[in-house]
Amino acid sequence: MKTQKIIGLIVLLFFTISCEKEVEIEIPGYEKQLVVDGFIETNQPPFVLLSNSQDIYSPTDLNSFLSGFISGAIITVSDGTNSVVLDEICTDNLPPGTEEFAAQIFGLPVEEIANYHLCAYTSFNPLIFGQVGKTYDLTVSYEGKNYTSTTQILAPTYFDSTYWKPTEGLTDYGYSYVTLSDPVETKDAYKWEVKRINKNEDGKEIDATFTKTFQPIFNDDFINGLTFDFWYENPMSFKEENSKSEFRGYYKLNDTVVIKFSKMDQITFEFFEKKYVQLSSGGSPFASPSNIPTNIKGGALGVWAGFSPIFDTLICKQ
Repeated sequence: MKTQKIIGLIVLLFFTISCEKEVEIEIPGYEKQLVVDGFIETNQPPFVLLSNSQDIYSPTDLNSFLSGFISGAIITVSDGTNSVVLDEICTDNLPPGTEEFAAQIFGLPVEEIANYHLCAYTSFNPLIFGQVGKTYDLTVSYEGKNYTSTTQILAPTYFDSTYWKPTEGLTDYGYSYVTLSDPVETKDAYKWEVKRINKNEDGKEIDATFTKTFQPIFNDDFINGLTFDFWYENPMSFKEENSKSEFRGYYKLNDTVVIKFSKMDQITFEFFEKKYVQLSSGGSPFASPSNIPTNIKGGALGVWAGFSPIFDTLICKQ
């Protein structure tokens, strides 16, 4: 009986091996594409970054990142009445008075912005500053090719109220809350950013620039036409070395927080939604693969986005 079992296992193993088939997966080769990262906000100039898409196997050091940005393009923004060619400016040669704007755009401290050679396209001509209700056409001309896109600045949605309250079990730490009435007649999407403006020991504001929260965008699929309360964490606390781990994510009693709440159209929302999903997955092999959509025509990647932000100041007191 034992001999028959051994023979049976050998036969089974033989058939298993003989049924194996070598599978060859053909991975598409890398094809360089132009990447457009552009936006225009209410009362602000348009801003466009150009870069090349990167091969997944390319180096990821700072020099490779900086060398990916593109100079020498001709970029035009039009609102249907005014058409302006954007100027190329670099962070190590900024016009006086634009340092804070550049620091906000690149997410760098004002005092460090001049240490990097980062070039972008913008215009300080007030004729092309963003206005609510207008549509903005983008044209990028580079290496004999034209790329186009269109975005709009929608009417903003304002908060009903803002408030802070300590979290359960604590007296001096809590989240920021807002009450929002979402318009029923429109399909809306939003972005949430924050910064604290109370002063530190040297008399400067604690946060130099606005910071996005961990899930900064959402749409009204489940809240259309509703009035509801929601909260957000303090993203800056996770970067503070002297912040105790058990209090990270909270605002402290007496913090003064400026909330920047921006409305966007659905195409812009879909781009950023997919982008943040990929970023939050951290390259996990178990994450669902997804292609980030683009509203750039002509063969480029990226987005040309319009935002209509409102600003509200929250003092963290009961």
